[in-house]
Amino acid sequence: MKILQIKTAQNIIIDFSVANVFQRLLAFIVDNILKFSYIYFAINILNVRPFDSSLVGDSWSLRALDVLFFLPVTFYSLYSEILMNGQTLGKRLLKIKVINIDGFKPSITDFIIRWFLRIIDFNIFTLLFVYIASLGLSGQESILWMFFLCGKLVGFLSILFSENSQRFGDMIANTVVIAVKDEVQFSETILENIEEDYISTYPNVIKLSDNDARIIKETYKVALKNNDIKTLIKLRSKILEVTSIKSKHSSDKEFIDVILKDYNYYTQSM
Repeated sequence: MKILQIKTAQNIIIDFSVANVFQRLLAFIVDNILKFSYIYFAINILNVRPFDSSLVGDSWSLRALDVLFFLPVTFYSLYSEILMNGQTLGKRLLKIKVINIDGFKPSITDFIIRWFLRIIDFNIFTLLFVYIASLGLSGQESILWMFFLCGKLVGFLSILFSENSQRFGDMIANTVVIAVKDEVQFSETILENIEEDYISTYPNVIKLSDNDARIIKETYKVALKNNDIKTLIKLRSKILEVTSIKSKHSSDKEFIDVILKDYNYYTQSM
């Protein structure tokens, strides 16, 4: 299994196991089963008839209905990865997810780029397949299916032979798919999970060093586990002494928690 090494802003090296091509292929199959299930259910249970020219109505309205019918399938991977933190249902089942090449959560723009470039990874020859099929060429089914299958192989081969198992969309969006089990390594460092719209409280936190932050987090975790109030008080006092911060939190726990998040906010932004 390929290993991706990420150097954080705190100069910590974190190793991630890159999802292999077979994990991604299985996730791809699961997601496509869900897509085809939606189409089957809509057509056979709800009696939806896409591309049925016998329906009454003007052609523009019928085509608009066709587009609406396929919207959930077309945008499935995009909205799934945005709403499920880098995962589709297939990826969640296979315990893999998309992250930024630097180890952070991809932006919405990153997700859009990798979704849009599926055209190249999986559908470039498929589009050619559709075009040739629309010409009504008879007796050329083998050629048509060859184009279709070759289109699906572009992304597969890219994942198989690229350094970090990336398809073209991943390379352009600076994303990589990793095994979720390796995320635990983040909690073992001084990294904290912070939202993209996080607003900091204590700018003076940058007076702390990486080692200070590491000691604070380790001490904080142990104190919380043992419900050690005295240690939390001492830890808070030491932070105030070193940083000259004027605390806005009455609770020691809340104050230290914000300090750790603020430290990550400023160091990740530098």
